[in-house]
Amino acid sequence: MKDPQTPEHRSESSPAPIGAGFVARAALGGALMGLANLVPGISGGTMLVATGIYTRFIDAISDVTRLRFKAPALMLLGTVVLSALVAIVGLAPTISASLEHFRWGMYALFIGLTLGGAPVLVRMIGTFRLSAWAGLALGAIAMVGLVTLQSSGGGSSASGSGTLALMLAGAAGASAMILPGVSGAYLLLLLGQYRPIIDSLGALKDALTSGDAQGVIDQMSVIVPVGIGVVVGVVVVSNVLRVVLHRWEKLTLGVLLGLLLAAPLGLYPFRQGVAPEVGREFRGEMVTEETLSEISPKDWEQELFTPSAGQVLGAVGLVVLGFGATLGVSRLGGRKGEAER
Repeated sequence: MKDPQTPEHRSESSPAPIGAGFVARAALGGALMGLANLVPGISGGTMLVATGIYTRFIDAISDVTRLRFKAPALMLLGTVVLSALVAIVGLAPTISASLEHFRWGMYALFIGLTLGGAPVLVRMIGTFRLSAWAGLALGAIAMVGLVTLQSSGGGSSASGSGTLALMLAGAAGASAMILPGVSGAYLLLLLGQYRPIIDSLGALKDALTSGDAQGVIDQMSVIVPVGIGVVVGVVVVSNVLRVVLHRWEKLTLGVLLGLLLAAPLGLYPFRQGVAPEVGREFRGEMVTEETLSEISPKDWEQELFTPSAGQVLGAVGLVVLGFGATLGVSRLGGRKGEAER
């Protein structure tokens, strides 16, 4: 398979060298991937495609997991991972606060950022054949199923399931992280693990900056299981992806495009939190006057509300802004990829 933003594959025995320009693109791609994995709806894989490093990133992961250690692959992975970690730890508190105080606007932005990745996948598919259309239908159906599960409450039951749930969430999120068009944060949202993880990352940053060793240790009960899941997810999916993209390229990319196009169904912005009522059951426990104050607003159930004209116009503007931002990164990556050739 050829990545439209990267030079053609070299042989595994002769990997392409990593120049200064490519390192800069890898750093940008890693930072954008880190941001993408904080935001439901944005695909980290799409950001790597957009900056022109996706195919070589997948090949590098596959090489390392098969104990084929090559300097170009290690440099590429190190640059992407370090940049992503800096973005994740640095921006988690901001994203968390924005989701709590400006939910409808953030979700409208997420929709635009998500749909902006569609042209990237369309270019990767090229000519649409039956396999691509079949994959698109399968991906869309799968995403509708996930959204339906979340809407019925099935996706939120995992939020208090502990270590195993966090490991599974990490694996799912990492798997989506390297798939163009599929948002890892969005899957975490559907699994009910997004807020616990992003809040823990924010608390970890605060503890690190203040030198609070106990605070860092306290967050390890979340960070470590998720980290284990991430490693497992990346190792397994990168090797599977390398095979299926080469053997069933159009079908696989069609599935990814279907997932992306249907993803906004679960990102409807005009919802608001509703405080649980005293005497009603909330997450398996009866709400009392004493326990009500202990329930964080971010954990309240969401319900639809009728937006004002200003909110509708603002949401449309943010969708357009998000779409343009992702599309702009894609075109920037394309131009740099041409220069690299």
